Amino acid sequence: MAGSPALVLRPATSADVKALAAVLARAFSDDPPLVWLLPDTATRLGRVTRMFATIIGVESLRYGGVDLVCGGDEILGGAIWLPPGHWRVGLREQVRAVPSHAWALTGSWGRASRYGHALEEAHPKDPHWYLKMIGVDPASQGRGVASLLLRSRLNRCDQDVQPAYLEASKPDGVSLYEHFGFRRVGSLDMPEGAPVVSGMWRAPAT
Repeated sequence: MAGSPALVLRPATSADVKALAAVLARAFSDDPPLVWLLPDTATRLGRVTRMFATIIGVESLRYGGVDLVCGGDEILGGAIWLPPGHWRVGLREQVRAVPSHAWALTGSWGRASRYGHALEEAHPKDPHWYLKMIGVDPASQGRGVASLLLRSRLNRCDQDVQPAYLEASKPDGVSLYEHFGFRRVGSLDMPEGAPVVSGMWRAPAT
């Protein structure tokens, strides 16, 4: 995009949580599982923003795997990676996160619990980096933000000879992740009525 500031990738800090959560909420506004969980379009954005702020600030930031891309002073997108051995939320973080998640998922807690259980049951047991979430502000899509976020962390996976795993919730996302070396390992056994979610695994490049 002519005249746009150069893209800069950096680790997120606690000062970025609110803005990054808002960016990811906009990026996931039409995500099939979130639409299924939160069908009310009038309240979805606010609920998802709060949920993402909790996921980033309470559950993920401490592990050093939250990356973001800026254009000037503006956050354009971000990715939440969890390192080997830490893909499951710890008990202390669960206790802190529950009130926020309960508010965000009011009326959908049962479905959300079944959805989360399905993700956990299908999760690989071998050590790996887990891409919990990646998103780009709709206004900044097409500028290479997602590619920069993916390539940076996957290069580290290759250097450390570590595999990576993610769940693709949109059909067009599968081909994007395949471009970066992920391979579909099957559709997850989701609750009745839930959208199809594909597990994807990436072996480290040699």
